[in-house]
Amino acid sequence: QVQLVESGGGLVQAGGSLRLSCAVSKTIFSINAMGWYRQAPGKQRDLAARITRGGSTNYADSVKGRFTISRDIVKNTVYLHMNSLKPEDTAVYYCNADQGALQYWGQGTQVTVSS
Repeated sequence: QVQLVESGGGLVQAGGSLRLSCAVSKTIFSINAMGWYRQAPGKQRDLAARITRGGSTNYADSVKGRFTISRDIVKNTVYLHMNSLKPEDTAVYYCNADQGALQYWGQGTQVTVSS
């Protein structure tokens, strides 16, 4: 069982920045991959960024060059650094722990970008 607690969402103007945090209840190295997903109203939940146990990262095309996923292995925390935010980035952002057949999700944190 993995518990995930997100924080750091809020309201920001277009062009601004936010940093999301995901506190993980067990050592990150025991998890295959950690990811940030987002879900806008009326849309499906999509991957924004992902980091594997080995440190490889991948990003949705829509956030490449603007978002960076990182981790602190001492604090067992995963971050999503979001720069140059756009109104279309408005969504609930969810932290995900990928253990293959088992997927764990946080409660989500709202990010709203005003134009």
